[in-house]
Amino acid sequence: MINSAWKRETSKGKILLKKRGVGFVAVWFVALGLLAASAGCSRGHRRKGPEITTPYAAVLLDNNQLYYGKLTNAGSGYPELTDVYYILSQVNQETKEVKRVLVRRGNEFHGPDRMFLNEHHIVLIEPVGEKSDVAKLIEADKKK
Repeated sequence: MINSAWKRETSKGKILLKKRGVGFVAVWFVALGLLAASAGCSRGHRRKGPEITTPYAAVLLDNNQLYYGKLTNAGSGYPELTDVYYILSQVNQETKEVKRVLVRRGNEFHGPDRMFLNEHHIVLIEPVGEKSDVAKLIEADKKK
């Protein structure tokens, strides 16, 4: 059975099937062309990330991990964080007092010197004030 949108023609004993309306095919080619053009234009577009004017930035990830470091390529798919620190909380079991210590990342077994963060997992980016407690602790660590 032949779909009603198709037209059946015979020419010298041969059966030819043709789609009614050349416009239908032309519309599809135009639509595909526009789709390809728009995809090509957006692929080369680079977004500008936040401008951090302080030496260090705080980066919060969607797993609630907070890192401090020097942020570059903030608008890319994988921003880079170097000179990385994080807060380690230690609880004294006797007094239940929580002590927070700033730890420099890189002392781990694999000795990383930078982090490449997936932009989809970044919740927020904030500058670390140069006179903040975190900035003072980083400076003290650098003098060691």
